[in-house]
Amino acid sequence: MSVIAFSDVENKIIEIRGQQVIIDSDVAELYGVETREVNQALSRNLEKFPEGYIFELDAQEKEELITNCDHLKKLKFSPSFPKAFTERGLYMLATILKSAKATATTLAIIDTFAQVREVSRIVNTLPTVKQDSVEQNKLMQKAGDIISELVVPDNIESEETEASIELNFAVVKFKYSVKKKSK
Repeated sequence: MSVIAFSDVENKIIEIRGQQVIIDSDVAELYGVETREVNQALSRNLEKFPEGYIFELDAQEKEELITNCDHLKKLKFSPSFPKAFTERGLYMLATILKSAKATATTLAIIDTFAQVREVSRIVNTLPTVKQDSVEQNKLMQKAGDIISELVVPDNIESEETEASIELNFAVVKFKYSVKKKSK
């Protein structure tokens, strides 16, 4: 069984209706099952998925998704509308799908959402701290560490690799370089 990387999960999180979600076909891919298996588990346990856990995309949202997400082009010819799992919906799905891969995937999803939330908290805090202060540097360092963990692959082949991440938010811009050595 292969371990799910943060980047595998992070690349599948998209924003729809102002919420961070993962589309049912991507959930299925992460769990190593067919999309219909995810949707069957959902339909057999509808009471576990109240409002705010999952929603079905409408025709316009589906079209935008197909246009904007290359890896979802295959949905173009599907007669059904994709379902979007929110973080809470993914946690609930984890209680239904039982396997070693499902457990590993659930842990990766939980960790990734937690890291994305932490970066968001840091970004929201940055404008409130004094410019060029020790606290600002610590926050930027922490955000950079989290982002590098999300985007710099663990399986680097070379002895040492450096990646540079530059983020430009409305209030703050920071650049962070990461050096990783292979294990």
